[in-house]
Amino acid sequence: MKAAVYTRTGDKGTTGLYTGERVPKQSMRVEAYGTVDEISSALGLARATVRREDVRETIYKVQQLLMSLMADIASLNLPEPYIKEEHVKIFEETIDKFDNMLQPLSHFIIPGGTPGSAALDIARTTTRRAERCLLRLSETEEVNQQVLICLNRLSDLCFILSRVEVEVEVEA
Repeated sequence: MKAAVYTRTGDKGTTGLYTGERVPKQSMRVEAYGTVDEISSALGLARATVRREDVRETIYKVQQLLMSLMADIASLNLPEPYIKEEHVKIFEETIDKFDNMLQPLSHFIIPGGTPGSAALDIARTTTRRAERCLLRLSETEEVNQQVLICLNRLSDLCFILSRVEVEVEVEA
């Protein structure tokens, strides 16, 4: 027999964290990992609409990493965090790789050059919101600082990928 999608465990306004604790659905922790989930959805739209295969593959890898990032945020008292300094380095190396394809920026960019770049810009702004949510959470609860740094780098990566999608010709 197939299990039901609904569990009824959240009917009274609480939800379970990855580590099993129950918290109010309106808690800052839930807000933060829910906003990261929105990033993944925006990246899914971007992945479905970008023209460049290298950008598509990069987005997919980021979406995979976001699963661990959400698990990190949705956990209390982890013996070891999921997101580490090595993940920050991966973001930085990826940003550098794509940034090297671009000319220096000399003007503001209006979003919407292509459907893929517009979706990446939505992911970028959603990432900035997730970062603000996590910073608010860190004022009262413990937050893995590497998660904060990764979100900061992710917004930069989304910006660079959006530019690459518009400015760099697709190789035949």
